[in-house]
Amino acid sequence: MRNITAGIGFLGLILIAGAAYFSRQQAVAQATGPTGLVVKSSPYSVGETETRFKKILETNGLNLFATVDHAQNASGVGLELRPTRVVIFGNPKLGTPLMQCQPTIAIDLPQKVLIWEDDQGQTQLAYNDPQYLGGRHRLDGCGVEAIKTVSGALNNLTNGAIAP
Repeated sequence: MRNITAGIGFLGLILIAGAAYFSRQQAVAQATGPTGLVVKSSPYSVGETETRFKKILETNGLNLFATVDHAQNASGVGLELRPTRVVIFGNPKLGTPLMQCQPTIAIDLPQKVLIWEDDQGQTQLAYNDPQYLGGRHRLDGCGVEAIKTVSGALNNLTNGAIAP
């Protein structure tokens, strides 16, 4: 009886460890999602999140190319849209090596951050996961360091914009 109890206990530990592992993997997958987007919630309004993000870009010497206000554009044709903005920015020192690896990645550059208000009134911020883009454009081993650098930079920039 003791061996059966020990066996069940051991099996239970394996199941718990397995569940924890798969829960973590699911959490990681949800952070990026099947769309290749990294999505984060912001405690600020769309406008404030955008302002904070642009300030961080400026502080870090990144190029701000444009902002697209989709809600304003919708209003211009008589349609309604919750606040939805895309900030387009980049750094040629990081993007150029990726385009040298595979010119098709230029379709996804410069970088973009989408800031929008969801159905519950919560501000969300999203960007393309550089790892996903590397796979999409079949960079294989080329640009590995640039992808890591871009991933870290995007994470830091967006975290700064939504930090309390």
